[in-house]
Amino acid sequence: MLFLLAYHLDVKAAKRAILDGFRKTDEDLLKESSSGGWQDGATAVCVWVIEKRVFIANIGDAKAVVARSIDGSDKGSALKAIVLTREHKAIYPQERARIQKAGGTVGSNGRLQGRLEVSRAFGDRQFKKVGVVATPDIHSFDLTYREHFIILGCDGLWGVFGPSDAVEFVHKLLKEGLPVTAVSRRLVREAVRERRCKDNCTAIVIVFRRK
Repeated sequence: MLFLLAYHLDVKAAKRAILDGFRKTDEDLLKESSSGGWQDGATAVCVWVIEKRVFIANIGDAKAVVARSIDGSDKGSALKAIVLTREHKAIYPQERARIQKAGGTVGSNGRLQGRLEVSRAFGDRQFKKVGVVATPDIHSFDLTYREHFIILGCDGLWGVFGPSDAVEFVHKLLKEGLPVTAVSRRLVREAVRERRCKDNCTAIVIVFRRK
């Protein structure tokens, strides 16, 4: 999901709104799954641009990576890939401790109750009482001339692309003059057809235009 907001909002208010949005989304999905008799869940990574401030929020193993240059130039200089999100998996100590406190267990395979790899998600109602939450990690940074683009992707994309690899791939296509929508499609096609991604694979490329 991508939301672009053009009005000023202070940082604390923005973070409260993001937390509230994630909570309401989870509640709505749980209601739908209960009435529909299904138990699926979803991870998420979201970006908001509020004036010159960028906010990133995620749950689960979806990831955001920003391409940042040292001097602000994109001509001939390599871009550095900066991971903006933290994965939420049951095997990680901080998540494991929270799960165990909620009464859940992490199996020898690193999965919650031996089944679910992620520890934060929308839905997954059968795991809500044993530690799965939809509370996102939220980070923000000031947008400068050094930030060129952000790649959002689910775990399937990052299973076959490293952050630096993905940034290099996208940067090359952008320099060739491809529109950003075509670049997003090429990124997914490369992951699925050439790199044999066997998981869900979605990606969004957000390019920061300079005036």
